[in-house]
Amino acid sequence: MERWKGRVALVTGASVGIGAAVARALVQHGMRVVGCARNVDKIEKLAAECQSAGYSGTLIPYKCDLSNEEEILSMFSAIKTLHKGVDVCINNAGLAHNEPLLSGKTEGWRNMIDVNVLALSICTREAYKSMKERNVDDGHIININSMGGHRMVPSADEHFYCATKYAVTALTEGIRQELREANTHIRATCISPGIVETEFAFRHHNSDPEKAAAVYESIKCLKAEDIASAVTFVLSAPPHVQIGDVQMRPVEQVS
Repeated sequence: MERWKGRVALVTGASVGIGAAVARALVQHGMRVVGCARNVDKIEKLAAECQSAGYSGTLIPYKCDLSNEEEILSMFSAIKTLHKGVDVCINNAGLAHNEPLLSGKTEGWRNMIDVNVLALSICTREAYKSMKERNVDDGHIININSMGGHRMVPSADEHFYCATKYAVTALTEGIRQELREANTHIRATCISPGIVETEFAFRHHNSDPEKAAAVYESIKCLKAEDIASAVTFVLSAPPHVQIGDVQMRPVEQVS
């Protein structure tokens, strides 16, 4: 991670869970991290904790609604003005709604596509543009995916969400291929966790907290820090090594 000291990383969905853990880990390793979310109160608190801990990097909170392209473009413009550009883009933000394929509401489907697929694609495009403008040839795009992007969960509540994550699997490989066609050494990686104990299930099952709690009580789950460790592992790989897809799940997880 030594070569990333002082470099700029964007982490989307950095207020809680995996995003917060990744942001903290990168700041520990000396990176300047722009952490974005719709609500930055928790990111501001995390930034203060990182500073108090004496970490060599810095965490810069940025308020951004990723379902709004204009806000994303404004964020990248601000990063260019204040920090020159993005060297590492961690597309972490994602959400799920209980909207089955046969009875779900279009609004919920659209929101999942906007955040899980379109925002990821827009951030990737803008991050690559930023790297290209500055002749950065060793940048990295990391998409936080899901095991739901590799097999369909047998639950109607999850089917549309899984479809968006299958899209992330395809997009990551497409990004890798386009980066090769562009004759660049910028890398693209997909990290696909199984069940991770975060606020995700409580947001997904917001009308049934007992169901959400049961998700995490059934087995020993992954922790957000486990995913952060996978991110630093990927970033630490030698520049000639392309890590395409990291699939990780709890030992006790069946599928």
